Amino acid sequence: MKNYVLMLLSVILVSCGSKEKKQETDNATKKDTITYEADWESLKQHKTPDWFLDAKFGIYCHWGPYSVPAYETEWYAHWMYVNADNPEARNGKAHEIHDYHVKTYGPLDKFGYKDFIPMFKAEKFDPAEWADLFQKAGAKFAGPVSEHADGFAMWDSELTEWDAKDMGPKRDIMGELAKEIRKRDMKFIATYHRQWLFGWYPTWDETTDASDPKYAGLYGPKLKKGDNVMPRSKHDIDNGIEKYYPVADQAFNDDWLNRLKEIIDKYDPDLVWFDNKMDIVSEAHRKAFLQYYYNEAEKKGQEVVSTYKFYDFAEGSAVYDLERARMSEKKDFPWLTDDSIDWKAWCHISDPDYKSTNRLIDFLVDVVSKNGAVLLNITPRADGTIPEPVKERLLEMGQWLKVNGEAIYGTRTFEIYGEGDAKVVEGHLSERSNDDNTAKDIRFTTKGDTLYAIALDWPEGSELVITSFKKGNDLLSKEIKSIDLLGGESNLNFEIKDDGLHIQLPEKTGDHAFVFKINPKI
Repeated sequence: MKNYVLMLLSVILVSCGSKEKKQETDNATKKDTITYEADWESLKQHKTPDWFLDAKFGIYCHWGPYSVPAYETEWYAHWMYVNADNPEARNGKAHEIHDYHVKTYGPLDKFGYKDFIPMFKAEKFDPAEWADLFQKAGAKFAGPVSEHADGFAMWDSELTEWDAKDMGPKRDIMGELAKEIRKRDMKFIATYHRQWLFGWYPTWDETTDASDPKYAGLYGPKLKKGDNVMPRSKHDIDNGIEKYYPVADQAFNDDWLNRLKEIIDKYDPDLVWFDNKMDIVSEAHRKAFLQYYYNEAEKKGQEVVSTYKFYDFAEGSAVYDLERARMSEKKDFPWLTDDSIDWKAWCHISDPDYKSTNRLIDFLVDVVSKNGAVLLNITPRADGTIPEPVKERLLEMGQWLKVNGEAIYGTRTFEIYGEGDAKVVEGHLSERSNDDNTAKDIRFTTKGDTLYAIALDWPEGSELVITSFKKGNDLLSKEIKSIDLLGGESNLNFEIKDDGLHIQLPEKTGDHAFVFKINPKI
């Protein structure tokens, strides 16, 4: 009996101890959980998660009804309506895309943008094949454009009939991709342009279908001709582009926010990316989005990222994003740049001008050396197939990352981003101004005490000389133990001289950027 009592007492004490430990854990969890308010100072408490800092490379795609005409630009949906009477017409002449559309498909009261939707069938779309390609390309996060400026939602929405589940493909594009992307241990992202819809179509123009109220769910609210031109953001004003038009009304603001909430509730995106012009949406609605997104993530134990351009969110409340651009210097904050694989367009067009794999890899290396990450846009056809030249470039990038990824993934910046002759022109849509890199352009990344020197071309002669590491430099805090060429020979001969670190070149391996791993003496 005595033994039984002792056993019972022991069980009670262990049970109490377990409850106390559980209570301590629960309290710690509660203590660590942040509740965000719709206030910029509160939203600035949100920290950029490590997964984003480590990932460095993602893929998304502009794909929708605008992929059907495949003519010149994803802005086809807008320019097709700019006739000679439109305030955006130059010198009283219709836009070239308008003339092309009328000649090819007929007048805009008979064949408007809505009529491309039944032609957007995506009959060959295979989300598993896409996700396999993204994974093989080395992407760590991926997803589709959820909704472009055209107003057509690429998910199964309860808020509109103008979506990919009810029309066109009649499939939940976002849902199918989210499932396959996450199966491959990648983060799922949603990108959103809906703010552009306010004024995208000339809903005032009675000569087009855009003015018909039965299509308002696609074309947006009815505007007066005097207020018809797409609203200009503060960024536009600062750059002297036309006048500032009225911001969106309450109904549009609410719909903008409610669609985002639906995306979050249905698909749990790890990253929500925004195009610019969000400042035509009320500041209260923008704050409400971040509050909702961050708080929902806290409830789910999910680490998330949101991005913004220009003035759309307060600095520090989300990750700053560039478009077809990069930084000229290293930054002390993480940033993102979105760029397209095609120099000319963001969607599939009949006459693309694809960037070379070498250019894409050099761009990625340069961005990562400056504390950035790359979101690369690709261009599927309307039927859901991905053009072979796009596949080739992605697979080549993936092969390079398979060999050299340790110098990209999970790295952090060095004291300086690099050295070389190539100058980067900063600014919105500035990438065309930047020349290709040469062997003199070397970029640095680090992982712990290991330093990676990435030459953006193969040097001429028998040596690579890194001038930043000349004798007596203040950058190398530790003595070099050895230097290896990733994918090639190890223990390369080297010497630090008055003009720099001289590395004897082994036999060349690979075709793109070349990574020299500098191992320190511990």
